Amino acid sequence: MEETILVGDDLMRGPPSPVIPKEIASHVLEGIELCDGLQINDIEPFCQDEIVLYRQCAEKRDKEIREKMQDSEYKLGISMPLEEANERSTQLQSEVTLLERWMILASGLEGMEGFRQRWSLHGQLEDTRKRLEALGHGMEKREN
Repeated sequence: MEETILVGDDLMRGPPSPVIPKEIASHVLEGIELCDGLQINDIEPFCQDEIVLYRQCAEKRDKEIREKMQDSEYKLGISMPLEEANERSTQLQSEVTLLERWMILASGLEGMEGFRQRWSLHGQLEDTRKRLEALGHGMEKREN
């Protein structure tokens, strides 16, 4: 049986860490383990335990952040004045469109740099779409 050796690039499996909007950052980050006790830049390739610990911590952190961001957007959709909620929805839709355009541009980049840009943009695009969807669900709930 072959043993798998993990390296720093193995941390790029799955979606990248979410980008948290400033306006909801304090609420979203409240009570979340940020994994800052594990210094990923100092991990040597042969320190498998540290890479595994960091990956597990980061996956848990990112999942919690995504859930809280979507929950925040949902709550904003319910509680914001309708005009502001519509403006926020338009803003998020504009972000989705911009990220889609950047993805098209990044598709022309080759090599590792192209991969990293597409990986990062894809994660941001999916997160923004889910936030927009959660905001929409909150706005629908208000109308019912």
